[in-house]
Amino acid sequence: MSRSRNEPPRYRRAPGWLRARSEAKRRRNPLLRALGDADQALLRVLRTRGHQPPLEATMRAVGTAGEYAAVWAAIGSLGALADPGRRRRWAIAALVGPASIGVNYAVKVAAGRDRPLIEGHPALARAPSKLSFPSAHATSSMAAATALGRIEPRSRVPLFALAGAICLSRPYLGMHYPSDVLAGAVLGLALGALAPGLRAPDTEDRLIDLVNEAHGAAAGAPDRSNGAQPEAAAPDAAPERPPA
Repeated sequence: MSRSRNEPPRYRRAPGWLRARSEAKRRRNPLLRALGDADQALLRVLRTRGHQPPLEATMRAVGTAGEYAAVWAAIGSLGALADPGRRRRWAIAALVGPASIGVNYAVKVAAGRDRPLIEGHPALARAPSKLSFPSAHATSSMAAATALGRIEPRSRVPLFALAGAICLSRPYLGMHYPSDVLAGAVLGLALGALAPGLRAPDTEDRLIDLVNEAHGAAAGAPDRSNGAQPEAAAPDAAPERPPA
């Protein structure tokens, strides 16, 4: 039987013991309880305010673009095609976003936090699991934006603007608590900064390359280090005089 359009989407739930442990910790710690209440309040504001149809449609599209880091893989692939000199680095950066989702999921399983449910305001998108903390969209977006920005620093402003929009879409659509997004963003920034194979050759490396090239050119040239001069051509013999 088909579900109602307004019915919240069904997810794979976190194990019961994980959810119970998380809730018990929150109840015992007053600070965690206060932060949780603030988290809920901010989520409710984002999910219930400013949902005019054009803005909501835009946020849905932004969220869809961030699914499985698809938009980031596309940006990295386009960079590899347009910039042959740095093709290998662009190709590596294109994989950072998708790879970071695997790391994110491991943290999700360890945390065991369920996705938010707001009565009367179901989530406006779908997700493959019930696990919420941290946000995979935030992790992959910040990781990819950081990695791509390491290759082309001039692109950092639009890259992080897109990443920020994707992050904002998660609580706006009711898919994540704001704290999920914050934790995912921090994790993504770390992963993007630590991703290998993206560093440009520094001054020392370039100098070493120049020295090696110069050494190779010198090895192929004639050896004149002993000061020997090339032999001069013998002068033409003087013509013999006829006998007197």
